[in-house]
Amino acid sequence: MYRSILNFKDTQVAIKQVKDYFQKELAEALNLMRVTAPLMVVPESGLNDCLNGTERPVQFDLLETGADVQIVQSLAKWKRFALGKYGFAPGEGLYTDMNAIRRDEITDALHSIYVDQWDWELVIRKEERTLEMLKRTVCKIYSVIKATETQIRALYPVLADGMGGFCLPDEITFITSQELEDLYPEKTPKERELFYTREKGAVCLMQIGGKLRSGIPHDGRSPDYDDWNLNCDILLYYPVLDVAFEITSMGIRVDEISLAAQLAESGCNDRSALPFHKAILECKLPYTIGGGIGQSRLCMYFLGKMHIGEVHVSVWPAEQEARLRREGCYLL
Repeated sequence: MYRSILNFKDTQVAIKQVKDYFQKELAEALNLMRVTAPLMVVPESGLNDCLNGTERPVQFDLLETGADVQIVQSLAKWKRFALGKYGFAPGEGLYTDMNAIRRDEITDALHSIYVDQWDWELVIRKEERTLEMLKRTVCKIYSVIKATETQIRALYPVLADGMGGFCLPDEITFITSQELEDLYPEKTPKERELFYTREKGAVCLMQIGGKLRSGIPHDGRSPDYDDWNLNCDILLYYPVLDVAFEITSMGIRVDEISLAAQLAESGCNDRSALPFHKAILECKLPYTIGGGIGQSRLCMYFLGKMHIGEVHVSVWPAEQEARLRREGCYLL
């Protein structure tokens, strides 16, 4: 029978402590300033995120104008647009509190139709579009994750017991999706992630989206924000659920060459006429690296929770809530 380590009130206090500490350290590590970001965008801008390429955004019409607007699914494209609009220089970046609704999400312990994350984006020079730059940035983010683990366990020593004494390793391990497939050719992508992350503790899985030698991509990625050769997921082993816990998806963004190639490979050439995509193809937007770090996921991880619904309020299937209550897990 599961039992939450922290009670309701202590959990609410701890959520704020995790968020306040992490975002301050992240901003300092990557030289980011906080900005205000949209909850909705117009479809014809091309700024909404297509995620894996199939998810439907929430869309509605405005009474005043009759125009359609969409609730954002992430801010991957908007951030790059904003960096150009507001004149950020190489080495400067932004982050924002992103809130989204993903209507097609299949809910479980880690997935909710409500998404809250720190969306961040940093301007880089074209010559910095390399795996070395990606790895350096990942190491900076991982150092903030480790520092947050230390900070929260100092405030709540009992949390270490809830993780069975597990601590994140001092360094993160890098591997490509092709190397991972080569290690476990008979396993599914999720099984590969679990086996390798369980062994290493913290993993940066790189180059996600394109087809592997098996002819199947490790996972789906929209073709118009990450360069599939220069992106990654950060995975942490989570003993509470015995899973590879994805804490962030990030990457160096497409340039004019990789965007054209990925649109063609995905059969999405029609997007090249959208304003955002045209600006990239015409080299009118800055080169960037960016990603989204799940706020509730980070809190769930460090507070040893069984379900993400213990750290944020959302809508869940009634049978899921009933099953969780029988197991001692109570959602907000």
